[in-house]
Amino acid sequence: MCFMRNLKNIFQQVVFLFFTLLLSANSFAHHVLGRPAYSLNEDSNTPPSMQVETQIGNYFVTYMIFPAFPKPGEKGRINIYASRIDSGDTLASPITFLVRDGGWFADKTEEQLGTQDVYDGVYRQGFVFKEKGSYIITAKFEADGEPYSIDFPLQIGESSSMIPIGIALGSIVLLLVVVNIVQRKRLMREKILDSRSPS
Repeated sequence: MCFMRNLKNIFQQVVFLFFTLLLSANSFAHHVLGRPAYSLNEDSNTPPSMQVETQIGNYFVTYMIFPAFPKPGEKGRINIYASRIDSGDTLASPITFLVRDGGWFADKTEEQLGTQDVYDGVYRQGFVFKEKGSYIITAKFEADGEPYSIDFPLQIGESSSMIPIGIALGSIVLLLVVVNIVQRKRLMREKILDSRSPS
């Protein structure tokens, strides 16, 4: 009798443990890296490379760039959310997206990426860049008879941020070398003049 009671208790514990594990595994199965799987798709499986919130005129604007590290030849997307500061109403005007080279000595001509209407509170503009580099994206819209323009940077591929730093450091070193040479020549000239002058 005691043996049967122990066996029944063990069986109940095993069943309880089985259902507990089954339920706990089921509750965590829909999360990937802490994010719900139902919010993921082929375009948004990584966090944005940039998320900026800003105020421009009467509007509060948030823009995001996907994927986190866009590469040349890879599809990317810009999302913009714009709403009035006073009422919270979503912007309804179309937004035109333009791009220009963001390099220091680059040509500043702009190319149009596209014009997008709001869909479900979001403006979405896709892009594909063939070459790596720094670019400036401009989002333009008109609201209440006033033009609005927002510029934000976009880095495609690895950044060559060491080039400006290298140029600056090289210029400083070159300047120090030139000053040193000029100073030595001046000191040598003074020594020669001192040695020639009668005492």
